[in-house]
Amino acid sequence: MESSRVFADGALSGRVALVTGGGTNLGKEAAAELARCGAAVVIVGRRAEVLEAAVGEIGERCSQVVGDIRGREGAGAIVRACLDRHGRVDFVLNNAGGQYFVPAENIAARGWRAVQRLNVEGTLAMCEAAFELAMRPARAGTIVNVTVSPHHGMPAMAHTGAARAAVEAMTRELAERWRSDGVAVMAIALGRFATESLRKYPAELWKRAAQTVPLQRLGEVEEYGWLVALLASQLGPPFSGTVLTLDGALDNWAGPWPPPDLVRDGEVPTEERRPLATG
Repeated sequence: MESSRVFADGALSGRVALVTGGGTNLGKEAAAELARCGAAVVIVGRRAEVLEAAVGEIGERCSQVVGDIRGREGAGAIVRACLDRHGRVDFVLNNAGGQYFVPAENIAARGWRAVQRLNVEGTLAMCEAAFELAMRPARAGTIVNVTVSPHHGMPAMAHTGAARAAVEAMTRELAERWRSDGVAVMAIALGRFATESLRKYPAELWKRAAQTVPLQRLGEVEEYGWLVALLASQLGPPFSGTVLTLDGALDNWAGPWPPPDLVRDGEVPTEERRPLATG
């Protein structure tokens, strides 16, 4: 297996990581980086063939569990399978999630419930299963939940914005509640990344998405993997209760400066400075 480009060989040796949504895109890259750092990784998803392909790419430190996180029974079965296989669960990445493009006024009740069930109820079910079955008994563990940036809302994404805000609130509460049991809980808010799924769209679309990021590029999937591996290490627990935003400053950007319609003869009009009153 190839080594990490960032972390020392064996940085996560002896640790067991469970990654939901680990068969594709960002989840697969996070699982791969955890494995490169020496962790035993279990990836979770609902499609066996997708998981099998990912395991084949990641290598011998990775195995799979087919399961559904959207209920307590399914989440419990996933965690128990990991415990049966490795005897412990040190790190959980709640990477699974999803949404679809739809204007807020057109969101059907069924679609709203589906997004909340996956992103909120599924994440909570996995947090509670990992805590109750593995981490509280061990009095140690780290859970990372995944949300999205920008936090001020995205067109045609009101349902997921509401869901991810709920996950961040839940993350902060669980971090405080489980602190005395030695369990850390934090979140990563992701911006726009150059995933395999995005690259399937016309180049004009993802290039336009890159232009909306202050860094003027999409995030690379390996950058997400590096942050996940950092949080899985001994450096992770001090971040408990926080939301780490990985978005190239998208969350704090109001657009390019200067705006084109503000420029006059190549310059931005300025107001003359008035002398400050003294005395």
